Amino acid sequence: MKTSLHGLVVAMGLVLSTSAMAADISVTVENLSHGNHFTPLLIAAHPAATHLFQTGSAASVNLQAMAEGGDIAGLVADMAAGSADVIENPAMGLLAPAASSSGTLMTAAANTHLSVVAMILPTNDGFIGLNGIEIPTTAGTYVYYVNGYDAGTEANDELVNGGGAPNVLGIPADPGGANGSGGTGVTTTESNRTVHIHRGVLGDFDPAGGVSDLDSSVHRWLNPIAKVTLTVN
Repeated sequence: MKTSLHGLVVAMGLVLSTSAMAADISVTVENLSHGNHFTPLLIAAHPAATHLFQTGSAASVNLQAMAEGGDIAGLVADMAAGSADVIENPAMGLLAPAASSSGTLMTAAANTHLSVVAMILPTNDGFIGLNGIEIPTTAGTYVYYVNGYDAGTEANDELVNGGGAPNVLGIPADPGGANGSGGTGVTTTESNRTVHIHRGVLGDFDPAGGVSDLDSSVHRWLNPIAKVTLTVN
């Protein structure tokens, strides 16, 4: 009898332990910038060993596609291959300055960490990045301030020319319409080819020339550029 009871208690403990590792969460991303938009967000709950990006390492091809053109399809596929739980494009498009967007997840037991990425527009290859924070096991609300990162895959020339495909220099667009034109380009080289903290845009005040097509009074930012609020239910 003792053996059977012990076996039952152990089995129940395993079930409860497995259930306790899953999480019912909601995630809200807020754009803290003055004049920059975020492209479609990717929010992923995943195992600890999985990463959408790692600072100091070269960007993956799929990270490059997101950082230069806002295309998250490759990263979504990467997460699906690793059995991650994903919220894809909760804003149904761009996330404007001062706006926020939310989504909910019931995570699998193995998906104990949370990451968030989205391209910053207008930049050459800048993105917001929350990299694998551990999802708390205690119910409550947790706030994380998020930096802008540079993928290191493209020179920050700050020219709005409809670019955005990997290996095509330039910025796809300024959704806010505050960009100028006719800039000569801030630079044609990128000395740091790994993912690193974005140094922000230089910009200028010349809408019809200068070195940049970006407006310093609109597009410049200092980190943090985003706020992530995680609620564990």
